[in-house]
Amino acid sequence: QVLLVESGGESVQVGGSLRLSCTASGVIGSSYSMAWFRQTPGQEREGVAGIQSDGATTYAKSVEGRFTISRDNAKNILFLQMSSLKPEDSAMYYCAADPRGLRLDRAPAQKDFLHWGQGTQVTVSS
Repeated sequence: QVLLVESGGESVQVGGSLRLSCTASGVIGSSYSMAWFRQTPGQEREGVAGIQSDGATTYAKSVEGRFTISRDNAKNILFLQMSSLKPEDSAMYYCAADPRGLRLDRAPAQKDFLHWGQGTQVTVSS
């Protein structure tokens, strides 16, 4: 059993910054790949950023240069540092984990992740 709990979502102004956290517990090891996804009503869940156990990362084109994914393997915490936020970044953000390796040639795909959190809401307004 793997439990993922996201936190840090809130309402921010355009151009602002925010850091999301995801605390993992249960049968999860530092070898797991982890990722952040986001979803707005009526839309498919979109892969935002992913990170392997060795620290290798991949990002969606829409967030490259603005978002940074990182992880603290000792504490089983995943982070997403978001800056230069835009209204189109508004969404429910989900944390995901999987025991397999991460494909680094594209943004994370929903089908590649087994475990999911409940989400945290980010709203960017002008």
